[in-house]
Amino acid sequence: MELLKLIKIVFLVIFVLLGVAFFTLLERKILGYIQIRKGPNKVGILGILQPFSDAVKLFTKEQTLPTMSNFLPYYISPIISLFISLLVWCSLPYHLGLLSFKFSILFFLCCTSLGVYATMGAGWSSNSKYSMLGCLRAVAQTISYEVSLALILLCSLFLVGGFNLSLFESVQRYFWLGLFMMPLVMIWFASCLAETNRTPFDFSEGESELVSGFNTEYSAGGFALIFMAEYASILFMSVLFTVLFMGSGMNEFFFYLKSLFISFCFVWVRGTLPRFRYDKLMYLCWKSFLPVALNYCIFFMSIKIFFEVIYM
Repeated sequence: MELLKLIKIVFLVIFVLLGVAFFTLLERKILGYIQIRKGPNKVGILGILQPFSDAVKLFTKEQTLPTMSNFLPYYISPIISLFISLLVWCSLPYHLGLLSFKFSILFFLCCTSLGVYATMGAGWSSNSKYSMLGCLRAVAQTISYEVSLALILLCSLFLVGGFNLSLFESVQRYFWLGLFMMPLVMIWFASCLAETNRTPFDFSEGESELVSGFNTEYSAGGFALIFMAEYASILFMSVLFTVLFMGSGMNEFFFYLKSLFISFCFVWVRGTLPRFRYDKLMYLCWKSFLPVALNYCIFFMSIKIFFEVIYM
């Protein structure tokens, strides 16, 4: 039985990494058409083998070691980053006897909080001023937006009545929570963009002012691991968005269409919006998103208490 679970987890990791590979291809194609060009179209039919070509190129390049870097944290940080991005996938309700536990939402929050340390380690251990600035920005941004994410999750928990993500499927069988919580859904999506360091909140990788941000000193395999971790997080956030707000279980075809649409929105935003100014990013979080999420949280809590009093 344990061996079967292990095989399922290995297959899950393989398919997530395959999803990451083809999502990068999808992103480059969409950005190409947004910018009125073709995108990758040489390697394989319609460029379908381009992600594998990129992977071979990255992992066969020479690994550089900056002489001033702290060796152990510098090498371990990308591995930890990818490990956490893959570990968080265990919290989803698969209905395959894989892993399903009562406190999957708490597990998700713990994993997203741990992701900050990998970014901080990568930036600090490089001993580069650009990397250090990038990691400081990323840590401040991620911690700030985690607060609004947690409050929105708390609102949905009041409505669902438990910490298990599988409860969302049964509650949303006839009505999507996303329609009932529309302003919060938009805030959740914007917070997901900030949490995954995506445009217009990609300050940790601001190439116009920080060369490449917290991963400036990384090349070859180290850069590839950080890159894979970021895209695995984007795919996970898309799937989680569908689970929380758009109904249907993971064994239904429409679930994956919805998840693909949310992933497309991540790319669409990247091809459409310019980068924010950093102080405006922080103002948006603490002066706009946090008060709205907090007020809605109190509102949903009062609804919960009201109905409990009525039905007692």
